[in-house]
Amino acid sequence: MLAELHLHDLGVIEEAHLELGPGLSVVTGETGAGKTMIVTGLGLLIGQRSDATLVRTGAARAVVEGVAAVPAGHPARLRALDTGADDEDDLVLVRTVSAEGRSRAHVGGRSAPVGVLADIGESLVALHGQADQWRLRHLAAHRDLLDRFGGPPIAAALASYQEVYAAHARALAELTELQAQARTRAQEVDAITVGLERIEALDPQPGEDHALAREAERLTHIEELRAAAGASSVLLAGADEASGIDDHGILGAVASARAHLESASRNDPALAAFAQRAAELGILTADLAADLAAYLADLDVEPGRLDQVQARRAALADLTRVYGTDITEVLDWGAAAAQRLGVLLGAEDRIEELQAGVRDLDAARAAAAAHLTAVRAEAAAGLGRAISTELARLAMPTATVEVDVRPLDQPGATGADEVEIGLRAGADGPIRPIARSASGGELSRIMLAIEVATAAAADAPPTFVFDEVDAGIGGRAALAVGARLATLARHAQVVVVTHLAQVAAFADRHFVIEKSHDGQVTRSGVYQVGDEARIAELARMLGGTDSAAALEHARDLVAQVRRHSSRPWDNAADDPSTSHLPQP
Repeated sequence: MLAELHLHDLGVIEEAHLELGPGLSVVTGETGAGKTMIVTGLGLLIGQRSDATLVRTGAARAVVEGVAAVPAGHPARLRALDTGADDEDDLVLVRTVSAEGRSRAHVGGRSAPVGVLADIGESLVALHGQADQWRLRHLAAHRDLLDRFGGPPIAAALASYQEVYAAHARALAELTELQAQARTRAQEVDAITVGLERIEALDPQPGEDHALAREAERLTHIEELRAAAGASSVLLAGADEASGIDDHGILGAVASARAHLESASRNDPALAAFAQRAAELGILTADLAADLAAYLADLDVEPGRLDQVQARRAALADLTRVYGTDITEVLDWGAAAAQRLGVLLGAEDRIEELQAGVRDLDAARAAAAAHLTAVRAEAAAGLGRAISTELARLAMPTATVEVDVRPLDQPGATGADEVEIGLRAGADGPIRPIARSASGGELSRIMLAIEVATAAAADAPPTFVFDEVDAGIGGRAALAVGARLATLARHAQVVVVTHLAQVAAFADRHFVIEKSHDGQVTRSGVYQVGDEARIAELARMLGGTDSAAALEHARDLVAQVRRHSSRPWDNAADDPSTSHLPQP
């Protein structure tokens, strides 16, 4: 609940500090004193739109600060912690509006977007005023009221429905996407198939393009290579005997040198080592000569081999121009393409699977929606009776509220229902939409009746604020409104701006706004009254005077209210509209 509210330079209020608490708090004051600024300040604190005209004349900015006692785990505290707010016992909210119209917000000591205040305020404060008529024009608000009143049964049915609804939406979205992309998928299948067929037809091997490049280079210079290898072979192994040339080459010379060294080593053993080295040199020379002979043999290629190599290279180059920079990348593309082709070809199977799944989910969604509708319809009857009962206690005895749960053309995320709260003003009148059939004063009482009827809901906000809830009423109707506000205050904190003493007499705390004028600027301040000061304020509200008779009238009103407040007014005998409380 709200523990404190501080206003600075807001409208005509120069400085005001309200220490709030549980129960019913009322704000009163003369016309023009700025009572509605309390509600305006609370509205700013819960994220409502700001305006530069709200800043007091001559001031640089208006500041509204609120301190709320919010338990751990409450949605308002969790949202505040999301923004980095300090995890203190109390949650401090601040809204600043500059004279230029700029607005800033702080949550728990940290700067935050104004939207965060709205998120926090949604679960913290229910503010009722002239905007209620606008809110009730939106049928979603009617549905939310019914769901809140229905409590856990509706919450469970709605959660089950939304789970199926989300699964259906996901399956349908995937199916729609697959069906919409059928042509694109077919085109991709054709392109991949052509590529794979081209690769399969050539059957390239890893690194083949580089090997063929080396072979082509060798074949292009075959004669030069053959001449070099042949000349070197002759120099090493000597001329062929058939040539008639007496040249045994290096190999023959090494053999002769070895023979001389071995022969002479009998006279000098030192030459034996040289002979050994000559033998090793002969072996190496013989190996080299043999390798050159083998190389020359390999150079005897079949005619047209170069043309074959160049043709193969050209064919492979056609692949690399499309599918990769070399054959390795082409083969990698082929492997990935084959996998992708499997996925694409399996899309038809997936479509059939999804179509069957969507049909099953259609049935499951319809069943969940029907259950949700049934639970809502049952709760709607109870809500209509509860609001009608409250309206009877609010001096609207002939008014009847009915909550209509009707089907939507298409189910949505919140179900297949449209909910509308209707009002029958008289016993024989037609049911009309509540937002268009109720006057301003009636609408305020209807909203009060709704809040009292739904106050026990688990997700009801801890604080209710009413402005103009007593508009257009007086006498017993005003007493009835005060009594029901007091009833609501048993379950929640209630703050009411009122101009009727019959309402203010029920307060647990009474704040008065008093204005002053220094000849140039009107200022207002707020202070809490009790005992005789409160009696004087009630007397002023009853008759505009503090005469002895008015004061006595006010004391009698408070005494009668206290006696009746000692027990709940839950039946006709206790209804203040039939009581003998003093009337103005």
